[in-house]
Amino acid sequence: MSEDVEVEESGPGRRSVMKAAAVVAVPVVGVGAVAACSSSGSKSSGGSGGANSSPVSVPSSSVPVGGGFVDADKLVVVTQPVAGTYKAFTAVCTHQGCTVKDVSNNQIHCPCHGSIFSAQDGSVLSGPASTPLAPMTATLSGANVQVTGTSK
Repeated sequence: MSEDVEVEESGPGRRSVMKAAAVVAVPVVGVGAVAACSSSGSKSSGGSGGANSSPVSVPSSSVPVGGGFVDADKLVVVTQPVAGTYKAFTAVCTHQGCTVKDVSNNQIHCPCHGSIFSAQDGSVLSGPASTPLAPMTATLSGANVQVTGTSK
């Protein structure tokens, strides 16, 4: 005679594990998505639009008239719209948080989706971005432009 033996699994069932994984994954993915799309970026501190709050020093010789200098590590862009006038903004595009790439013809260019910002005031010249780059304070000090994370 043979007996049917029923084996009972110990621990949670497959369905319970999958439900728990989905619940845990949603907040993690949601947080990452919000950070990637936010205008403050992941290195934000003190509301400076994604740039470091510690001062950034850029040689003024690196900032041509009508152009600018992008410090991708510090998330800062410094422009010189007219000779002797320096402006600074966060280098984090307000569309989806990409770092702007370059400055030419008094325009700051984002390589991700083609947004273009004014080198004079950070305003949007061409979307898809709909809000300007956050301004920062730029001060000429000797041969360097000192940028601080304090928004104007």
